[in-house]
Amino acid sequence: MTPPDASTVPRADDLLDLAVEGLGGGRREGQHRMAAAVAESVEDGRHLLVQAGTGTGKSLGYLVPAVRHAVVDGRRVLVSTATLALQRQVVTRDLPLVAETVGPRLPRAPKVALLKGWHNYLCKHKVTGGYPSEGATLFDLPADPGPGEGAAAEQHPAPGGTAAGAGPRGGRADEPARLADHVRRLHAWADETDTGDRDDLVPGVPDRAWRQVSVTAMECLGNRCPLLAECFPEQARAAAREADVVVTNHAMLGIAASGNTGVLPEHDTVVVDEAHELAERVTASATVDLSLTVVEHAARLARRHGGTETEQLDQASQRLGSLLATAPAERFPAGLPDDLRLAVAAVRDASRELLTRLKPAGGSAPGGKAGSEAGAADAGLKLAQSAVLQLFEVAERMAAEDTTADVLWCSRPSEHAPWSGDGVTRLHAAPLAVAGLIRTHLLGEATGVFTSATLTLGGSFDPLARSLGLAGSNGTDRTPDWSGLDVGSPFDYPRQGILYVARHLPAPGREPTTDAQLDEIAGLVEAAGGRTLGLFSSRRAAVAAAEAMRERLDVPVLCQGDDQLPTLVRQFAEDPATCLFGTLSLWQGVDVPGPACQLVLIDRIPFPRPDDPVKAARARAVEESGGNGFMQVSATHAALLLAQGAGRLVRTSADRGVVAVLDPRLATARYCTFLTRSMPDFWPTTDGDLARAALRRLDT
Repeated sequence: MTPPDASTVPRADDLLDLAVEGLGGGRREGQHRMAAAVAESVEDGRHLLVQAGTGTGKSLGYLVPAVRHAVVDGRRVLVSTATLALQRQVVTRDLPLVAETVGPRLPRAPKVALLKGWHNYLCKHKVTGGYPSEGATLFDLPADPGPGEGAAAEQHPAPGGTAAGAGPRGGRADEPARLADHVRRLHAWADETDTGDRDDLVPGVPDRAWRQVSVTAMECLGNRCPLLAECFPEQARAAAREADVVVTNHAMLGIAASGNTGVLPEHDTVVVDEAHELAERVTASATVDLSLTVVEHAARLARRHGGTETEQLDQASQRLGSLLATAPAERFPAGLPDDLRLAVAAVRDASRELLTRLKPAGGSAPGGKAGSEAGAADAGLKLAQSAVLQLFEVAERMAAEDTTADVLWCSRPSEHAPWSGDGVTRLHAAPLAVAGLIRTHLLGEATGVFTSATLTLGGSFDPLARSLGLAGSNGTDRTPDWSGLDVGSPFDYPRQGILYVARHLPAPGREPTTDAQLDEIAGLVEAAGGRTLGLFSSRRAAVAAAEAMRERLDVPVLCQGDDQLPTLVRQFAEDPATCLFGTLSLWQGVDVPGPACQLVLIDRIPFPRPDDPVKAARARAVEESGGNGFMQVSATHAALLLAQGAGRLVRTSADRGVVAVLDPRLATARYCTFLTRSMPDFWPTTDGDLARAALRRLDT
């Protein structure tokens, strides 16, 4: 069959029919409206926010016009997801389907590539001994990430957003023998894998094991590596440079938005799925921290692999450590206190001086004497340079005279919340705003298509558009041209779900749970016969509620932390009588259709913590510019989480149930309408008897 000429290629709307037919599905009007809008957006270069409710089929709604545009017009398209699950769906199911069904109607078959951060790929040179053996230093690695990790450097861009301790990446407490087993398994896997992609290794391994077989972009030898031709991350980037559609993740977008635009191939359009998470991911990528552990680690690498003394950095480290030992855990609105700023400046100056002594001798190259011995020395020097350079960049940022673009604060380990830290006191710096970073570095000359089931908050696209750099904070800024489209959902929310607000309960206080709240939970769970997903604002509240329900009720109650999160979600889905209680990780991304989840409990409106330094600083900045800091920051944050949490209830057209919010403010506060308009349009009630009766009918 002769490939069609570009002028005869069907419209995206018609191509979508082919893809849906190949999937065995039927026509969805919302999906077609979305595909037409995306096609128009990429052709006209106008940014688009498109809200597509659960069940719309939004992946095909943007992939079909994106593939058509990339192949017909020769313009590369980036597609980014926030979660590993969606990334796998796009790469292994949706894009192959589009290529198979739509490809024959295009001038040529589309080329697709997957691109992740450097550290997500195995390094063959390191596996074969090209880097110095860490030996006794295996457990000397800093317990906290290095000063650039997760920020400007791409140390841990985890597509799945897995929290430490929630999965295989959180294995900091592995015993030495167990860690050695993981490393041996990785060495065996190195001879089998074709991609070197960490996410292709099932089951996964802890971070510390993976660190033994991977390097960051800054640690890589680049053109000096003897195994450059076999380099997995280089192969991934070469494929991305030749592809029509490149699938990546929000962590990579965050790195690019922070100013490191070279991590992404040149592109004409960026499609951001799960776009409601992008601003937070960019904030995380641009956030850095500094601790005594990190400084000591950099000095240790410089001595061991750079062959140089570190007396100046050691002295600066001692001074910083003594100040951190007594530093208050608080935000510093006017920049670091003078003593801390001077201590950090001393670390900066010592790091700069040390970098000049870590420059390699001219003309050195891998190979030479004993080949691997010289290569390992080069690699060791690169490790030292990378650690010291990251340390210098972070210290320079924190000690700058003008830090108004950053939020600076100190965090200390909490004896009341041992799960929240690792005993290390840190200084942090986060961007006060990321809208400008997204607009300047991520979008630039590219067209942005942002989609999610949750893009309108309070009935408007403006809050999300503002966070993405598409709308001015005061309505007078010169901003890019954009449009918003809500294609709705195929679900009949008023008929499928009830929103019950327990108006009679007292407003939440400082205690994690109250007796009245526990009574309400017990009555609702009993009426539902289990089948409950409990979304709590804190771990203490989740644990307290789970323990109380285990004593009061004869249904299995799982609690986040009992096991790895995927295991708990699977157990919850397999047994309809089971309840699952947890915190933030459960508010987004949990997909349990059917009778296993007929009651979603939300203990309180999920406002940010009062001591959240970034949210507090952003609210203050809005107020100083004449805006409403509470509504633009705190209420917007709560509305987004409420929309996502309530969205766990109805996942298919057959699902029925109740979302119960145990916070009376959702019915009484002046801002309650803004919050409820952000949630699915369930049938509302404050009658607890009615809600429990509905749950009993579903249970029978």
